[in-house]
Amino acid sequence: MQDIEHRLKKTHMGRLIHMLSHQMKRSQTVDDITDDELTVMQKHVLKFILLETLHRDLYQKDIEEEFQVRKSTVTGILKLMEKNGFIFRECAPQDGRLKRIIPTRKAEALRSDILKNIQKTEKKLVEGISEENVEICKTVMCQMFCNLVQDSKEVVKKDE
Repeated sequence: MQDIEHRLKKTHMGRLIHMLSHQMKRSQTVDDITDDELTVMQKHVLKFILLETLHRDLYQKDIEEEFQVRKSTVTGILKLMEKNGFIFRECAPQDGRLKRIIPTRKAEALRSDILKNIQKTEKKLVEGISEENVEICKTVMCQMFCNLVQDSKEVVKKDE
């Protein structure tokens, strides 16, 4: 284990983040959603819907932005999820063109298992790390994210 730690400390940030992300994807699958009616992508979208609707209204645009996929792709995913009884869409009171995404009872039944899985993963991620260092890590990662977002905005401006 010391050899791995030594090599990881010499690894550049982008590679280290990629490795961590890959390992999380491998260990934190969407196995808590066992319904075979859904594709893997639909399971990820459903998980996002179930978590986000706990504290805000959710629209198709939010899913497009979260998963960085085209409107047509999300439309297809949501239509199938609606057909299979996991979500329904209703017109937003402020704008009839907007359709709010709402999980059904069938989907809601999966929420507690998903939340338990997230808590388990979070606990494992911070195991042996002080709260202070976890907060420092979050701050640093947020800054890295903002740096990349700012950089991509500047690239878009140059292309226009």
